[in-house]
Amino acid sequence: MKKLFPIFLLIFLCSHLSFGQNKDIEWLKSINSSYTPTGGKIMKGFTHSINPISLGLPAGMLIGGIVKKDKELRWNSYEMIASTICSGIVTTSMKFGFDRARPFVTYPNDITKYTSAGSPSFPSGHTSMAFNTAMTISMIYPKWYVIVPSFAWASTVGFSRMYLGVHYPSDVFVGALIGCGTGIGTHYLFKHIKKKQAEKNPTTALFL
Repeated sequence: MKKLFPIFLLIFLCSHLSFGQNKDIEWLKSINSSYTPTGGKIMKGFTHSINPISLGLPAGMLIGGIVKKDKELRWNSYEMIASTICSGIVTTSMKFGFDRARPFVTYPNDITKYTSAGSPSFPSGHTSMAFNTAMTISMIYPKWYVIVPSFAWASTVGFSRMYLGVHYPSDVFVGALIGCGTGIGTHYLFKHIKKKQAEKNPTTALFL
């Protein structure tokens, strides 16, 4: 818990200090005003990819681990599932704790909403989930061909939320921090559990 404290302190400070409201809305207006029908279709595609990828990837890994009887793959799927849940809990708690209105609600004359959005604005749930997925899979499989496309995808998901007018830059920035922070924290927690299990039963290096 002590190791995670600096991460959550950083999130708290960033939410208050990094983005003044004026700068926040100025950047969002600049991004949102660049909307084009073609760009909108592309960005909506990235926005809507969050559930198929962030939920589908660990589900596929779990099914693959069961079918192939691959304990490590199954263990990795558990880590991804736990990490996603952790990110969701932190994000949802902050959303309803801060209860920030969506930008298109606060600035209806300046920001146009191009996709659906329901819950409070801060932080971005899509962004936190995307970066959580990117960070977790990158720590499990630390190869450049995993890391680069994972974070490129997550960054584009975050950008799409601003482009479509449903989140401020600060929502996206802090969402990314939450996703990365919970991904790192969960990875080291699972690593610790695996180590303890291996110490208890040297014949296996995995929990299951």
